[in-house]
Amino acid sequence: MSMGKSVCFEEKAGCLLEKNIDECGIRNGEMAENKKIKIGIISDTHGLLRTEVLDILQSCDCIFHAGDVDRPEILDAIRSLGALYVVRGNNDGCWAQNLRRSLNFTVGNVKFFMVHDRKDVAWELGDTQVVIFGHSHQYFAKEIDGRLWLNPGSCGRSRFGGDVTMAVMTVENGSWQVEKIMF
Repeated sequence: MSMGKSVCFEEKAGCLLEKNIDECGIRNGEMAENKKIKIGIISDTHGLLRTEVLDILQSCDCIFHAGDVDRPEILDAIRSLGALYVVRGNNDGCWAQNLRRSLNFTVGNVKFFMVHDRKDVAWELGDTQVVIFGHSHQYFAKEIDGRLWLNPGSCGRSRFGGDVTMAVMTVENGSWQVEKIMF
């Protein structure tokens, strides 16, 4: 994993490949250093991309998927919507072998760390401001020691009797706001 570099993924020969970028790319190709950036944060889709989730993601500049995508078709459906950051979950099969298990990246001058399972969070988070994880299928947002810990919950099939949720985050010039979306 490249520490301190932003990463995104592009498709080449049917595989998702990591590419380094300086900042989250906006659809028109402009860099977004001092611009308000809307981020759709999802996890645990498990092969289901709900229409209402897709509608929200279409209005986002960046999309973070915290793993358990389950099928590459889900990424196919969202990769053209904005810069896509995705980690591999425990249910992502061999098709996802090129996806990293964790990512460090910066969007809108906010430093993120993303992993599927919270127990796999790096011990040394440095100046990370937001930790994103999934796996439990339960929405969680709490600031701990000045750092936001965020699980967007599951926006695929309802599992374990929980709500179907995702998060929308707005970042601008190093600060962030997050909103829980329930379906």
